[in-house]
Amino acid sequence: MRKVLFVASVYDHLAAFHKPFINLLQGMGYSVHAAASPSMGRKEEVSSMGVTCHDISFERSPFSLDNIKAMKSLKELFNRTSFDLIHVHTPVASLLTRMVLRNREKEKVIYTAHGFHFYKGSSKLSWLLYFNAEKIAAKWTDGILIMNKEDYLNALRLGYKEGKVFMVHGVGVDNRLVDNPSLKIRGIKEELGISPDQKIVSFVAELNENKNHRYLLRNWKSILKRCPNTTLLILGKGNKELELKSYVEREKIENVCFLGYRNDIPYILEMSDVVTLLSKREGLPKSLMEAMIHGVPCVVTDIRGSRDLIKNNENGYVVPLDDDVSLTNAFIDILENDKLRNTMSQRAVKLVEPYLMSNVLREYEVIYRRFLENESGEKERQLS
Repeated sequence: MRKVLFVASVYDHLAAFHKPFINLLQGMGYSVHAAASPSMGRKEEVSSMGVTCHDISFERSPFSLDNIKAMKSLKELFNRTSFDLIHVHTPVASLLTRMVLRNREKEKVIYTAHGFHFYKGSSKLSWLLYFNAEKIAAKWTDGILIMNKEDYLNALRLGYKEGKVFMVHGVGVDNRLVDNPSLKIRGIKEELGISPDQKIVSFVAELNENKNHRYLLRNWKSILKRCPNTTLLILGKGNKELELKSYVEREKIENVCFLGYRNDIPYILEMSDVVTLLSKREGLPKSLMEAMIHGVPCVVTDIRGSRDLIKNNENGYVVPLDDDVSLTNAFIDILENDKLRNTMSQRAVKLVEPYLMSNVLREYEVIYRRFLENESGEKERQLS
C-alpha cells in the first residue's frame, strides 16, 4: 500500500488539527504514518486511527542539541521506509525533516505553515533567524500550504512561485451545532454562578505571553463601568495562569472567572455574547472560527490571521495591539447594542462558510491528488 507521512513536533498537534486529513488520505487508499514526539501526549489518539507512529525526539527550540538525535532518527526512518508524500508541520520539525531529505529525490514534501515565526511587527531576530531558515528550506519543498494573506505574500518572498503556494482555509471547523443546548447551558451558568440575564465575554486561548490576556484585564474595570452585568470567562491553561490570577486579585478586578481546561467549549461559545482573542501573533486561529459558527461577534487585535477572519464592523471589531480606548469601546458597543450584536452574529455565520470542514477537505483533496497522482513521478521542488 502507498504511504503518506505526517510530521509534527508533537502528536498533540496532529490529534488536535489533522485527524480529518488523516481520515481523508485513508479513504483515498493510503496508509498513513506519523512522526512526532510523545512528550505532550495524545499519541494513542493518533495510533487508534490505524496510523503507524514513529517517535522522534523533536524539541521546539531550534537551538536544542536534542534535535541532532531527532535528525538521526529521521534518517533511520527514511532509510527503512519509503513514503509517497511527506506532509510536514510546525517550524522546527518541518525544517529538520526537509534538511534530512534535501539530497533525496524520490520523496515529495509539502509544508503547512500554520503561521510563520516572522511577521509584520516581529523582532529583527525573528526575521533574521526564521525567514532565512525558511528561505533555505524552500529549496527542499515541493509545495507550501498557507492560511492567511500576509503569509502568502511572505511565501512568495521566500522564493516559492505561485504555482507552488496553496491558499487553504485553515484546518477546518465542524458546522454541527450543539444539539438542544438549553439544558446544558443552564447547568453551566448555575455552576459558575452566572444569572440568566448576564452578558458573557469568552476568551479561549492558552494562558501565555503571546495571547495577551493582560490587554483585556487592564481594561476590564472600564468595560464593567458601562456594562456591569457582564462576566469574563477565561478558558485555557498555561505558564501565565498564576500571574494573571494574581493580577486580577491584586487589582480587585471583578466578574472574571478562570475556567482552565473545559470539554464543553461549544456550549460556552453558544451562550457567549462576545468572544475575544487579543494575540500578538496568530496563523489562523481556530477558536475564532468556532465562535463564528455559533454566531458570536469577536473582538480581536489587528494581526494576520485574526483580521483574515474578523472583518471590522461586520462580524466584530479589529483593534490595534495597544489602544485601550479602542478596545474598551469595541466591547461596550457590542454588549450595549442588541441590534448590532444580532447583525454581527448573522454576518459571522455567513463569513465562516469557506472554513467549514467539508469545504476545507475538498481543498486538501485537490492538493493531495496533485502530488500523489503525478504519474511522471518527477521531483517538483521549487528551486531558488
